[in-house]
Amino acid sequence: MNIKDYIDWSRIKFFRRGEFACRCCGKIVLSDELVLKLDLARELAETPFVITSGYRCPSHNEAVGGVKTSAHMSGLAADIACPDSVMRLNILRGLIVAGFRRIGIGKDFIHCDIDTSKANKVWLYKDR
Repeated sequence: MNIKDYIDWSRIKFFRRGEFACRCCGKIVLSDELVLKLDLARELAETPFVITSGYRCPSHNEAVGGVKTSAHMSGLAADIACPDSVMRLNILRGLIVAGFRRIGIGKDFIHCDIDTSKANKVWLYKDR
């Protein structure tokens, strides 16, 4: 689904459509539920969320080393920049309270997704 067809962006407080575009081709394929939950999480976290990866076309996903079943390719995931431990705590708190149940914690980013075909879990990225 293409998010521009579903989301009323005038109701989204903290994000703009272009933040979720594929860095390779510019295409935006994104779940409206993901954007609404991210907007709520951002409000709860009381800290900026900088989206470093939203939708990824298959070529871009492969180029960045994403898994073949990445939720990014279905428009169900986002990565958020996380430069320090205070922001990490605030972002995690916001995501959890907003209802995210799939969260990956990297050295300088946090992944969140709403892919119901995968198990709910929180994990650490060892090499990223």
